[in-house]
Amino acid sequence: MKIAIVTEEGSTVSQHFGRAPLYLVLTVEDGKITAKETREKAGHHTFGGGQHETQGEKHGCGRGAPARHARMAETISDCQVLIAGGMGEGAYSNLKGLNIEPVVTDVRSIDEAVKLYLDGELPNLKERLH
Repeated sequence: MKIAIVTEEGSTVSQHFGRAPLYLVLTVEDGKITAKETREKAGHHTFGGGQHETQGEKHGCGRGAPARHARMAETISDCQVLIAGGMGEGAYSNLKGLNIEPVVTDVRSIDEAVKLYLDGELPNLKERLH
């Protein structure tokens, strides 16, 4: 299994999927982390303007959003899980459509979030979607 975590510096979970510049990708075998790598991530900075498209109150649900979310997920297409501190509802739905389980959490430490996930105790706080 591979778990991707959005991050800005490699030790904390970024609070915003679209703005984070990096993924920390962990390979897990038999419940233990066997490899770590950092991958660059496309995001709002890649597409210019840094703004969400909105549809009503939902962020990331505009016309071009699915293509942008797919581009953000290209570098983690081999991952089964994505952990983030927050994201728009469009990104959340699009990731699920790409067979990547998005988990939105208020846990800041990557190490703690991954441990909780592997123990089945990391809550998916959908109220953190915007």
